[in-house]
Amino acid sequence: MFKPKYSITPNVLNNIIKTAEAKAVIDNAYLVPKWEVALRREALIKNAHASTSIEGNPLSLEQVSELAMGRDIMATRKAKAEVLNYLKVLEDLPSLAEGGKITEKVILKIHRLLTKDVLEKPADSGVYRNRQVVIGNRKTGAVTFRPPDTKDVPILMKKLIKWLTSKDASETNPVLMAGISHYEFVRIHPFIDGNGRAARALASLMLYLRGFDTKRFFALDDYYDSDRPSYYKALQSVDSKTLDITEWLEYFTYGVALQIEKVKERVLSLSSDLKRKRLKGQIALTERQMRIVERINNYGYITNKTIREMFKLSDEGALKEIKKLLSLGVIRPEGRGRNIRYLFA
Repeated sequence: MFKPKYSITPNVLNNIIKTAEAKAVIDNAYLVPKWEVALRREALIKNAHASTSIEGNPLSLEQVSELAMGRDIMATRKAKAEVLNYLKVLEDLPSLAEGGKITEKVILKIHRLLTKDVLEKPADSGVYRNRQVVIGNRKTGAVTFRPPDTKDVPILMKKLIKWLTSKDASETNPVLMAGISHYEFVRIHPFIDGNGRAARALASLMLYLRGFDTKRFFALDDYYDSDRPSYYKALQSVDSKTLDITEWLEYFTYGVALQIEKVKERVLSLSSDLKRKRLKGQIALTERQMRIVERINNYGYITNKTIREMFKLSDEGALKEIKKLLSLGVIRPEGRGRNIRYLFA
């Protein structure tokens, strides 16, 4: 089985402590659902823009935001597909893992979703590479990284997946686990293309499954994109013989601490007005109710019919969800009879 090699340096430990402290503030802060949706949406758009931008996608953050809202933009089909695919994976993150576990099937599915209508050869989507690849400088032709032989990919991936579902991994700090999976995935380079996006999506999924980013406010990909040379340098810092990833984990954990601190400051600024009004406690919503709130955030309102269609519910089932949100003061009705619709309260 795969066994990661690293040391818990003072820098790594300090980053983990800062991350835990910021996470505690976020988890206990009061946020109305409308704000939770806005923060989640902002993180999703930033992650989609940054992760695809790292690999050469030309779309700006504003253009990615337009696509996320369902609007069309002037861009190539491939550029739009890359972004929309990444958005789709991030939106469906909670439902991607099988029984809360990472399996080979899950990883292949993530890659298939990320590379739909993007790869030169569609047959390369969602399957391990069947030919050797190298990473290099396109201008000079210099090879900067040569992944393991193609024939070794299935074996190496099975070892990684076995570790990800092992007791050792479950007892490893979630941030370290995500960092380890990110590096090892990139090192194996299991696919012809889209390995970086798949590795970053996998790291996000690991953090979600381990309960670290259940609200999905986190934009770690934005950290990588803000200084790409440092990102590549950190990945290349690992000695190919020892495979000690300590330096990479120092970089990775620093990024997690930095980004979650930004989320903490944003959360505190949003909740400060409510604290002055002496409002206490959090409003707990189900995933279905959060999707209803997201729909209102995107379109301005929602109707009973829309809720029925979204979740294939009966009229009674949709009304039950509406009554819950009304009782919590999240939404308010507008209009009467068949013309009634629901807006943010």
